[in-house]
Amino acid sequence: MSPAEEFRQIADWCDANHVARDFYGEGELIAGLERKVAGLLGKQAAVFMPTGKMAQAVALRIWTERAGVDRVGLHPTAHPVIHEAESYQALFNIHGVIVGHRLRPLTAADLDAQAQPMACLMVELPLREAGGLLPAWEDLVALRDHAAARALPLHMDGARLWESLPFYERDAATVAGLFQSVYVSLYKGIGGIAGAILAGDADFVAEARLWQKRLGGVVVQLSPMIASIALRFDHRLAMMDALHRRAVDLARSLSRVPGIRIAPEVPATNMMHVYLDAPPERLQSARDAIARAHGVWVVPDARPAEVPGWSLVELTVGDTILELPDADVVVWWRRLLEEARS
Repeated sequence: MSPAEEFRQIADWCDANHVARDFYGEGELIAGLERKVAGLLGKQAAVFMPTGKMAQAVALRIWTERAGVDRVGLHPTAHPVIHEAESYQALFNIHGVIVGHRLRPLTAADLDAQAQPMACLMVELPLREAGGLLPAWEDLVALRDHAAARALPLHMDGARLWESLPFYERDAATVAGLFQSVYVSLYKGIGGIAGAILAGDADFVAEARLWQKRLGGVVVQLSPMIASIALRFDHRLAMMDALHRRAVDLARSLSRVPGIRIAPEVPATNMMHVYLDAPPERLQSARDAIARAHGVWVVPDARPAEVPGWSLVELTVGDTILELPDADVVVWWRRLLEEARS
């Protein structure tokens, strides 16, 4: 969809729903979305923020201030660590305590092995850098129980929480109920222009609004962003089961191609890591050649895998792949690998 097409869609939806402008975070459009997501997450309140990075930083700031402890527990691949230039430390002088192993979800044993005092523990669901891996429900409950025994709040990095629900076969409120605060993305699986929700108890969200203002996150008008989310929110949530099933089927088919391996072997969400027996530069050269010759963009950018000569591609099953049979997808991956290795 082009920007012009998306903006027309937003305008039509606003016209049909008699949408009024919001003003500095006030207005029924934004308030209605906040109430809706808070209800889905089973939390007392929620606040919309323009970015997930802001939401996560605010959550960590609140928990450290409440605890009087400047350390927070973070997985080795936590988004603030590897994608945000350690913003929590630069902005708030918060120190990260690394908990767990980078290739698997956090466990109760990981927490027990870390004796340092922490203000909270951030838990990412799913673990993006492990191909969307999720802990078993029993393991997640055990982590919650061990954290509770230490009076340690759990904060969920739920950027892909919606995509995780089919795996757990539980609703969002049940999963979020294990956590004292939750961040969810409204652009990844939902498809909005941008935006995030930070949810928790009423006092937590009141503090979050204050920090949002301090960080310059209260924007004069957010109507286009909110409308782009609201017009597709219910529809996108309803697609998560189908996207997950499609990812599982596609992973099975791709894994039969010599030189391709999938992690996790059975995807927990609609994303997976695809390992290919070809170096990234050759893979991307072959991809670009296929795109020029056939108008088919097979894969996003590849990066070096830990095995020399192999590449890693993060694959997310979305609307396009959802409608294509396995054979029509696999044939291009097979050709891509053949050309990269020739």
